[in-house]
Amino acid sequence: MRVALLTLGCKLNFAETATYERGFRSAGLEVVPWSERADLYLINTCSVTATADSKSRNLIRKVHRVNPDARIVVTGCSAELRRAEIGRIEGVSRVFGAAQKGQVVQESLQLLGLEGPAPQPDSFFPAFSSAESRTRAFLKVQDGCDNFCKYCTVPYARGRSRNLPVADCVRNAERIAAEGVREIVLTGVNTGDFGRSTGESFLDLLKALDTVEGIERYRISSIEPNLLTEEIVDWIASGTKFQPHFHIPLQTGSDELLARMGRRYDTAFFAERLEMVRRLMERPGWPKVFFGIDVMVGLPGETEEHFRQTFRFIDSVHPAFIHVFPYSRRPGTPAAAMPGQVEERVKKHRVAVLEELCARLSTEFREANRGVRERVLFESTEHGGMMEGYTGNYIRIVRPYDPALVGTLVDIVID
Repeated sequence: MRVALLTLGCKLNFAETATYERGFRSAGLEVVPWSERADLYLINTCSVTATADSKSRNLIRKVHRVNPDARIVVTGCSAELRRAEIGRIEGVSRVFGAAQKGQVVQESLQLLGLEGPAPQPDSFFPAFSSAESRTRAFLKVQDGCDNFCKYCTVPYARGRSRNLPVADCVRNAERIAAEGVREIVLTGVNTGDFGRSTGESFLDLLKALDTVEGIERYRISSIEPNLLTEEIVDWIASGTKFQPHFHIPLQTGSDELLARMGRRYDTAFFAERLEMVRRLMERPGWPKVFFGIDVMVGLPGETEEHFRQTFRFIDSVHPAFIHVFPYSRRPGTPAAAMPGQVEERVKKHRVAVLEELCARLSTEFREANRGVRERVLFESTEHGGMMEGYTGNYIRIVRPYDPALVGTLVDIVID
């Protein structure tokens, strides 16, 4: 029997798909590319935007056209939010919602007449990815969100905030280390909210993971600014495996829009968080801290002045990277019914303006690190005789391919 797995969306989805894959392999199925004929296709969908929903549906239809005799099972956020609609698509055999991820492998195997592992009844589906280029893996430690920001469907798609116990996260990190992986990226919907369902804290988790032998580096995939505390940063800066690399959602540089969308901070607080991290983690001659920030343009009611405020604020806090995307009107969210919806052409223009700003800020960040000594973890992929890796503060380094360097940490001076 053959299975093909297709994933749309975030790192969390990729970690979950990798976990499904391990389950299918353990049951004796051969994993093949989706373009090959398989007996079963698993599609892990995304619903973060209307475009993502559309891509998910189109992918299901395309797979059915490629192999109309195969079984198709669908999971992920779009499957949760649009279950009935997806279930009516020709070729779909089974749709798994957010609370049924622990049943995916077993019930999919049953569709093929095979026996599978017992389903996991817990509301938290533990997951981690296989090694990315044999150097990096994604470890899911948290799921869901209790914030209910006015524009967001995530709490409806993934449920309330919950997490694995620290001890289980450590065991999964040890399994990753046993595969020879050197770096782990912690993933979750609201990662810094870790501990809500177990009475532990995010700092408890970080301290426990820091002791796992074989793992040399950790990154935190994303953390809300109000959850990035001075206690956490002070501990990271004390000499740990956690890198000077933070991805922090801003969404907008307008205090008026932040309040309207239900965000739990203002721009002054956001700027103070970045300043605090730099104060605790940067020294003359040391690597600069990499800050990536999420920004959403075209929120309901965003005027040209609001956008200029966002531009000026981002420029003033000087991140290394901006992940910018247009607001997508999501049915059922409060923002979808708000007045002042922004035209798509305006959103597109504002995205382009911020992408130009991102290019300048990224160049300036690289220049600010010139001459600094750092460590690079090189990856296995070869591109035209060259290989690449990333410093702790996420600067991409390219050099001639040398298989002896794959998965090793190498001291370099950033040029």
